Amino acid sequence: MKVFVTGATGFVGSAVVKELQSAGHEVIGLARSEESAKKLEESGAEVYYGDLSQPETLIDAVKKADAVIHLGFIHDFNRFKEMCILDGQVIETIGSALEGTEKPFVITSGTGIIKKQGIITEDDRPEGDANPRTLTEFAADKVASKGVKVAVVRLPIVHDLGDKIGFLSLLIGIAKTKSFSAFIENGTNTWSAVHRQDAAKLFRLVAEKQFESGVRYHAVAEKGIEFKKIAETIGSQLNLPVQSVAADDAAEHFTWFTHFAQMNMLASSTATQQELGWSPTQIDLISDLQSEAYFPAE
Repeated sequence: MKVFVTGATGFVGSAVVKELQSAGHEVIGLARSEESAKKLEESGAEVYYGDLSQPETLIDAVKKADAVIHLGFIHDFNRFKEMCILDGQVIETIGSALEGTEKPFVITSGTGIIKKQGIITEDDRPEGDANPRTLTEFAADKVASKGVKVAVVRLPIVHDLGDKIGFLSLLIGIAKTKSFSAFIENGTNTWSAVHRQDAAKLFRLVAEKQFESGVRYHAVAEKGIEFKKIAETIGSQLNLPVQSVAADDAAEHFTWFTHFAQMNMLASSTATQQELGWSPTQIDLISDLQSEAYFPAE
């Protein structure tokens, strides 16, 4: 199978490319720059030049491929809502090119977009647009309603060696800047998590699966880790104090990351594991955070 992957040189995308290749699939990787193209060439993937900010540039690659995995997202947090709207446009453009085919279209979302007391499952759907990231799933459903074979993979916190701009790396950077590691109030809000290699395997399994259009899958290896435990681990690794900050003072410490630092995203992948036979096998988040993946020996 020939698979077109957006975000193919990113943290998760690069692992997905390797996973697909190890299973015998050919990969067409989206590149906007010469630097990205070089990375793709070195990985053995076919380079396709295009730009997420110009969705129409992706159409030819979509038509060449047997499947599409959309992992790309422009991480401009100063224009976050605008980037989420653009992501919806990318999804609809790809979807239009897939109409009338049976080619699978795998779209990336996140467990954090579901507001719910209790455990988030694959059956849950986002409501409202208070979180602009919900636009991704709304676009996915719109495309699915036109007969395109769509699956959504929801990612939790993804960890592994090579994490440069993920949530854990951001928290480490904040702790270094502020000279202490913090959690909000009692720190009992929870984050679900997955190792990058386990997530990559799931994307491959979904692309190979004869799934029902509109289905959701959860790339969740750990249902919920208390934020306080994450903050304590970072503090211990950096030899910095760990302390609680009041909700009213959280923005002073976490700035734009405050929303995520107080987020509750307890999530299950029971249905995903049962349907796809996916079984996470990699190291857990706290153990990874205690390793040289995040704190290399000097």
